[in-house]
Amino acid sequence: MRKLQAQGIHHITLTGADRQTSIDFWEGLLGFSLIFDQPNLDDHSQGHLYFAAGNGQTITVFTNEDRKPSGSSLNDQVGAVHHLAFAVSRSVLMQVEERLDERGITHTPIKDRGFMNSIYFHDPLGLRIELASYRFEPPEGATHGDVLAEAHRLRVERGDLAIADVHLADAIENIVSERTPRM
Repeated sequence: MRKLQAQGIHHITLTGADRQTSIDFWEGLLGFSLIFDQPNLDDHSQGHLYFAAGNGQTITVFTNEDRKPSGSSLNDQVGAVHHLAFAVSRSVLMQVEERLDERGITHTPIKDRGFMNSIYFHDPLGLRIELASYRFEPPEGATHGDVLAEAHRLRVERGDLAIADVHLADAIENIVSERTPRM
């Protein structure tokens, strides 16, 4: 059987509350520019906001002025989205707790994930959001995915529980070594 071969995320669409709640969160807190607004073409009673989410990708939100945020977290259930993760620089991550506290937004502490650090909080509709920062830069011509795949291979080969700095450093060395011309 041939694969469909998706090439990445085109966009993610969320069912939002009212228009202003979405704008305040996606643009006002996360800094994603509102790039256009039109009716939901399948249901004209709803708006459809498009936010630039970086790297040419978009997050879109269906809005309806009759819907208001409940303030409660969404339940984790089979088939549900557990969380959306967005990339931030290390310098921004180091300020996230302070900036969320200024807005009265409850959050986790910054968590060490071995290959990245991240923090979690909920959007006004209860969706869990993660802000994540890789702890490495891939070598020229490689991607974060290339480094993570090699680091995972090394981790499994060594019988370690999770990817750690040593796996990342060795993965980067292996990738550079494979790509460096030799006499």
